[in-house]
Amino acid sequence: MFEREAEWVPRTKLGKLVKGGEISSIDQIFDMGQQIFEAEIVDTLVPDLKAEVVKIASTQRMTDCGRKSKSKAIVVVGSPRGYIGVGMGKGIETSNAIDLATKEAKKKIVKVKLGCSSWECGCGTAHTISGRTSGKSGTTQIELRPAPRGVGIVANDLVKKILSLSGIKDVWTKASGHTSNVENMVKAIYSAINNMNKQKNAS
Repeated sequence: MFEREAEWVPRTKLGKLVKGGEISSIDQIFDMGQQIFEAEIVDTLVPDLKAEVVKIASTQRMTDCGRKSKSKAIVVVGSPRGYIGVGMGKGIETSNAIDLATKEAKKKIVKVKLGCSSWECGCGTAHTISGRTSGKSGTTQIELRPAPRGVGIVANDLVKKILSLSGIKDVWTKASGHTSNVENMVKAIYSAINNMNKQKNAS
């Protein structure tokens, strides 16, 4: 027999408002400037969210009992309606690391500013980002620029995988620095998207 999934019992005021139906959109939370501390809030408000494990690594440390190993996971969650989150997690078991990383990614979800802002396009649909943006993590940097409809995501496989989760269909990208570092690249992309939310002229 399958175990029944435990019913979510909110631990925060924000969670109680979502569970009670007083908040019905995650955009309301963003407008309020509230921080999300419960992954279940995102599960409730963004049901079409998909998760992608982008890296699994093994870490080791010496203890009095010998060498102990842990798994580290990097997970990206996204919705085609324009949302993305990034999380890291560690656990003795790989499944635990993935679960922790997924929950962390949900709690760090941000809005993706979508639109039709390429000067070469005028289709009026939300297929690309609303303006040029850039992000950095460590020595890794990435720049995202609006692209006309039909161009696709011009990037390597990792960047393409992450951006496609967020609802972006067309975008020019330019990466520099230590681009082979998966963790820094993921963080740089997340930073670039989140930086659009900080731009006063972003729409």
